[in-house]
Amino acid sequence: MNRLFHAALAAGATLLVSGYATAETRVTLKSAASTTSYYAMTVQLGELIKQESKGQIVATIEESQGSVQNVKEGAKRPGNFVFTTPPNLLADAKAGKKPFEGETGYDDIRTLFVMPFVTVHLVVRTDAGVGDATQLAGKDFVMGGKGTFCEGRTNTILGLLGVAEKVNKIDVELKAAGDAMKNRKIAGFATCSSHPIPSLQEMAVSGGIGVVSFTPAQIKTILDADPLSGPVTIAAGTYKGIDTPIQTVGMPVGAYATARMDDATAYAIVQAFWKHRAELAQKHPWWAGVSPDQVALLGQKLHPGALKYYKEAGIQVPAAMQ
Repeated sequence: MNRLFHAALAAGATLLVSGYATAETRVTLKSAASTTSYYAMTVQLGELIKQESKGQIVATIEESQGSVQNVKEGAKRPGNFVFTTPPNLLADAKAGKKPFEGETGYDDIRTLFVMPFVTVHLVVRTDAGVGDATQLAGKDFVMGGKGTFCEGRTNTILGLLGVAEKVNKIDVELKAAGDAMKNRKIAGFATCSSHPIPSLQEMAVSGGIGVVSFTPAQIKTILDADPLSGPVTIAAGTYKGIDTPIQTVGMPVGAYATARMDDATAYAIVQAFWKHRAELAQKHPWWAGVSPDQVALLGQKLHPGALKYYKEAGIQVPAAMQ
């Protein structure tokens, strides 16, 4: 009887351990609107995480209206929540700057890994008479998705160039901006994502659009105001009908979680990403410019699980992020 009792206990313990080991871990990945390259990258990451974990980590992909929404949710969402944002938006959130006044929870956000840089596109009709960013003065223009990082960034850039207050800012959702431009209701719109942007490539097939290039002096003015930004050249032919290189600017973007994510899950996600980064780039060229040294640009402290991976991989990270 005693032996039977102990055997039953052992069998039960085995089942418990086995059940724990095979339990699914669920992760929510939130990035951007479904028409953007960041959404496509997020879907790719979700598939990679599931594959690399042999189905033990299952990702749910959520569409987002942009980085501001991501950061605000990052302060509140429970569990394993992963989102993307430029690091300067997180700095604004922690400092309580607009649109994060009076909000808390941002000290719990932790860095995981680097995403491809966000590239600013000022898209215009070719017949709108906008050959230079300053010529947006007096034009009807959508500054980006309402309440998004892109809207704020576009406003900042045009402010630095002295025309932000002279632009007729049209309150139209970004998803509707393309049709509004085709119907000649607006001169153009701003969109910010890693290039090439799939929806913009589709729009370019029909012709009649251009992307504004900044002059060298304008780029210097923009970068002097934001050292984390950098110059970006979009190659000729990236968008059909635009046969000269586009000179613009880009900002670093990170994938972040919160301290509420367990260390093992953070480690597994970061390890899977860097292990397969080259394969990701073979499918989508956006990933080709991402390298471990760029982690230092992301500002926020690393998640302990991510830090464990970087130390094991011999990747140097700033002491302030550890």
